[in-house]
Amino acid sequence: MQSSNSQEAVLGLRLIGVVHLLPLPGAPRFSGSMAAVLEAAMRDAAALAEGGADGIIVENFGDVPFRAGRVDAETVAAMTLAVERVSAEAQLPIGVNVLRNDAASALGIAAATGASFVRVNVHAGAAVCDQGVIGGRADETLRLRAALFPDPVTRPAILADVHVKHAAPLGASEIGRAALDTHLRGLADGLIVSGGGTGSGVDVGDIERVRAVLPDVPLFIGSGFTPANAAQLIAAGKRPFGAIVGTYLKEDGDVARPVDPARVAAVAACFTG
Repeated sequence: MQSSNSQEAVLGLRLIGVVHLLPLPGAPRFSGSMAAVLEAAMRDAAALAEGGADGIIVENFGDVPFRAGRVDAETVAAMTLAVERVSAEAQLPIGVNVLRNDAASALGIAAATGASFVRVNVHAGAAVCDQGVIGGRADETLRLRAALFPDPVTRPAILADVHVKHAAPLGASEIGRAALDTHLRGLADGLIVSGGGTGSGVDVGDIERVRAVLPDVPLFIGSGFTPANAAQLIAAGKRPFGAIVGTYLKEDGDVARPVDPARVAAVAACFTG
């Protein structure tokens, strides 16, 4: 289990690489082989570690169409096994994102595996997306985290999206105001700002608007971070600032292909150059 120092370290991560899991048992596109799912996950985890990623987040990316709420028991079981294997393979801080918005299952997986953080796509407010209308459940998530991790120093960090990708905020919701609510009222430990979809670039103005109201909160780019735009995004994000990168790290930037360690190294260098 993590210590308070390790939770602080999670919020200071610079490059978090994504392990996009293949379709899991119960998903329409599941191949029938959990062994193949685990093999691909461990391969990508090893490549992320080799290339210099600071942490890894595991997502049930292949499970489209996603559940709007709680996922099925077989999804939780499969993800728990995958997170455990990825953690053993990479020896890096590991996060969990149970799509589309199952924070409870993500925390349960973290409790079983010792994962260091979870990502919550809609933590506060509400969003309209392809699953319909999804509402934040910060109240339930924070209480469940406290119940599963009575000692505060063992609690995984909560990284929450502000105006999450593949969605539109419900009602009038300026991003700075949404960020304040997510952090100060939803008690998210860190915030994520993304573009419109997977691999889409982020509006620098959105980063600046969040930074204007929360200059010290840990902030992560959630999509579209590449060596070509890294300098501009890092300058806007200041510190503490990092990026969750998936698509660019794949061979030829194709989200369906394996992670390329050389691309990981190229992105990691953006934070050290």
